[in-house]
Amino acid sequence: MTRTILLVEDDESIATVITAALEAEGFAVARTDSVAGRDRLLEQRSYALMLTDVVLTDGDGIETLAAVHARFAQMPVIILSAQNTLDTAVRASDTGAFEYFPKPFDLDELVAAVHQGIDQASTGDRDEPADMVPQGLPLVGRSAPMQAVYRMITRVLRNDLTVLILGESGTGKELVAEAIHQLGNRGSGPFVAVNAAAIPHDLIESELFGHEKGAFTGAIARHVGKFEQAAGGTLFLDEIGDMPIEAQTRLLRALQSGRIRRVGGAEEIRLDCRIIAATNRDLLPMIAAGLFREDLYYRLAVVPIELPPLRDRAEDIEALSRHFLAAAASEGLPRRQLTPAGAALLARQPWRGNVRELRNLIYRLALMARDEAIDVSAIEPMLASGPGGALRTVEGPPPRADIGAALEQWLTDNNPAPGRIYDEALAAFERPLFLYLLGQTGGNQLRAAQILGINRNTLRKRLSDLGIHPEDATIRA
Repeated sequence: MTRTILLVEDDESIATVITAALEAEGFAVARTDSVAGRDRLLEQRSYALMLTDVVLTDGDGIETLAAVHARFAQMPVIILSAQNTLDTAVRASDTGAFEYFPKPFDLDELVAAVHQGIDQASTGDRDEPADMVPQGLPLVGRSAPMQAVYRMITRVLRNDLTVLILGESGTGKELVAEAIHQLGNRGSGPFVAVNAAAIPHDLIESELFGHEKGAFTGAIARHVGKFEQAAGGTLFLDEIGDMPIEAQTRLLRALQSGRIRRVGGAEEIRLDCRIIAATNRDLLPMIAAGLFREDLYYRLAVVPIELPPLRDRAEDIEALSRHFLAAAASEGLPRRQLTPAGAALLARQPWRGNVRELRNLIYRLALMARDEAIDVSAIEPMLASGPGGALRTVEGPPPRADIGAALEQWLTDNNPAPGRIYDEALAAFERPLFLYLLGQTGGNQLRAAQILGINRNTLRKRLSDLGIHPEDATIRA
């Protein structure tokens, strides 16, 4: 028996391509370009699945989907849209749609999703539509990389799966965490953010888990930790890659057991919060070096969401710039407009600080530009005075640290005496290397030696020769 698909699409060329692809898979296709036509066809017969655009000739294809779901609960729906925003992705998710495809989409992926939707409907394995949730969070951009992010966000809104947000500094990891919280099941609860890199190493456990009065010197009263503060909501663990290894162990134990115990306390407290973590570090090399626990990584990365650097979504820069200009005006700065030439210049920059760097530049322009219209003449001096000291163009990812170039610069600056070059250069290299690893291991010389691949006695001798005290390294870290 031929299965029939209902296609609601007002773009004739797209409808023709989809129809041909589905018919090649053995489906029959009924087509219409309007909400009224959709409702009329639904009255006439049942369909195995419906594909619908959002903007149709007579209205919004999403607005009335709740009524369609109520009457045809077993019919999966796939939404197509050229309105490629997080708001549209979330609206699609809210309707209980089986899948959402921003245009342009991969036709093979769409056909595969049709088969999957029909297969799941035949087994009764479908999610119920979620209640409507608040929208309008400041995630700006319609580029393909951001569409992938939006789709991942919608997939975690109806569950409490742990999410690990990955991305360079300044890409908006906390904004994504806030979006997942506010749009998800725990949006009415607290959103508690903690920066693991900003808390002194010896206070991390107290900050996360709390402590009882008298648990240690200075603990003059009971302190409720971040896990308890986030009860009913979301705990956002930012810069998780900078968490000391000892605290990682305690965090892993808490996530595995679903319970915590305050420092100095005996009572076990049940966890009631969603965990979202984020880092700008590449955790896999850290795992290989023994700086991050592999089991904790897999506990956190149940659903990884990778944010693209701004250089990989240059088409979003103009929209982001106009968004920041409007935000600056709402905060009392002069109202400005961005000219097309100015927008084109911004789009050619590498933005090594990503969205944060762009935002800071736009706010400076809003404050200091002479004219209401921000043009190339206003932007160029700002770019020239920023990091790098000159106008920059996009030529690929930001350059990584070059040890050879750094050594050449060190030799030029220090001009070591002949016969001492090797010893002095080796000491200059070893000092920051040892300080870094001792800081990462909390001063544990045995662990640092294991990571370096040298004998502990060799490390101890070199530390003595260089005048490095392990406790100084932990303070510095």
